[in-house]
Amino acid sequence: MKKERDIRLYLDDILEAIGKIEKYTEGLDFEHFRKDEKTGDAVIRNFSVIGEAVKHIPPSIRKKYPDIPWKIIAGMRDKLVHEYFGIRYDVVWETIELRLPSLRVAIKKILDQMDEEMEKA
Repeated sequence: MKKERDIRLYLDDILEAIGKIEKYTEGLDFEHFRKDEKTGDAVIRNFSVIGEAVKHIPPSIRKKYPDIPWKIIAGMRDKLVHEYFGIRYDVVWETIELRLPSLRVAIKKILDQMDEEMEKA
């Protein structure tokens, strides 16, 4: 039972970090994002949270939801954390615009399915 709770906490961390990234970048275009150092740092920090949380998702869950690019997400975190001076803000922005919305939906779906499974048990 504890393992299930831990997984939910990591999934909640991912959703919270996505929400923060969306809040921080709301109304910005790429040029404003790139020039705003504080927002860039805050966004990078939350991508790190997402990647770290993903690393704690067990293989059984990763296999059950293969449409989520778990390894790519974890790899992006590693690149952002370990290659700070090589960050490609255009890639970060593209991820915000094109990938985060679908990741949010997918994570919510997992949580909903976990809720349904718990109700059946």
